[in-house]
Amino acid sequence: MEHSFILPPFLADGDQQSTDESAELLSLSIGIAAHVAEVIQDKRRELGDLRDFSQSKSSLEDPVTVVDSLAEDLITEKIKEARPQDGLIGEEGSAASSISGITWIVDPIDGTVNFIYGHPNYAVSIAAARDGEVVSGCVINVATRELYVAARGQGAYLLGEGAEPRRLQASQEDTLQTTLVGTGFSYAALRRQAQAKILQSILPTVRDIRRMGSAALDLCAVATGRLDAYYEHALNAWDFAAGLLIARESGAVAVAPALSQSGDDANLLWACGPRIAEDFSKLMGEIPQELSLSTLEAG
Repeated sequence: MEHSFILPPFLADGDQQSTDESAELLSLSIGIAAHVAEVIQDKRRELGDLRDFSQSKSSLEDPVTVVDSLAEDLITEKIKEARPQDGLIGEEGSAASSISGITWIVDPIDGTVNFIYGHPNYAVSIAAARDGEVVSGCVINVATRELYVAARGQGAYLLGEGAEPRRLQASQEDTLQTTLVGTGFSYAALRRQAQAKILQSILPTVRDIRRMGSAALDLCAVATGRLDAYYEHALNAWDFAAGLLIARESGAVAVAPALSQSGDDANLLWACGPRIAEDFSKLMGEIPQELSLSTLEAG
């Protein structure tokens, strides 16, 4: 699909590496993500106040918009056209078993609440995995048109329309006390209460906390160095699959649940720059490793 983003070197025409499977998958996802991001913006302008079109999902604070469903349908359609034997898992319910060994993991709008309220921090996230390991990842901030990409073993890049690709390097911060940390919160009240207690224990030991509302973009922020570290419980694979690869390919250290693990298990995911990894790992070891509602209810 046509777009105006300048591709990184390993995807450039004539580059032998561009024939690798992961690069081919990434090329496809870039075209799809760029197109779907435009559709999302056009639809948002057309609909006006999106709160009129939302419906409840897991709780009243987590609305699913008509645009969410439209975006996932578009992504699913384009992937099926190009690669009919691939599997797919989408946040809004799209599902197909894989014959090829490749499974796409899709979040049509990560940061739905930001999208509804007009905060410019929401993204289309598309990852491709082979046998449970992510091999390509693509995350586009719909509002800013910043496009983050990675293929396994090829590094991570920030692409802009008409701008040269920039290879990403994770933060080189080496002191916990001057580390800027991102996080996010569940929509379940009981889990949010537990997360607030965790935050109270972390905040005095770091520079500051940011809560920006999109796990995919938080992981990309680790890749760019806009965050030194990030942690969150209760993420699903579509929330983190693409962003996690981008962070790791930038040199970040990351620990995450398996792609097959449900967000209901509420396991901890964290990522940080390499020079802070030892200290941040110790800090993460001091907080609960899972916040499942069954565990919290048991007290």
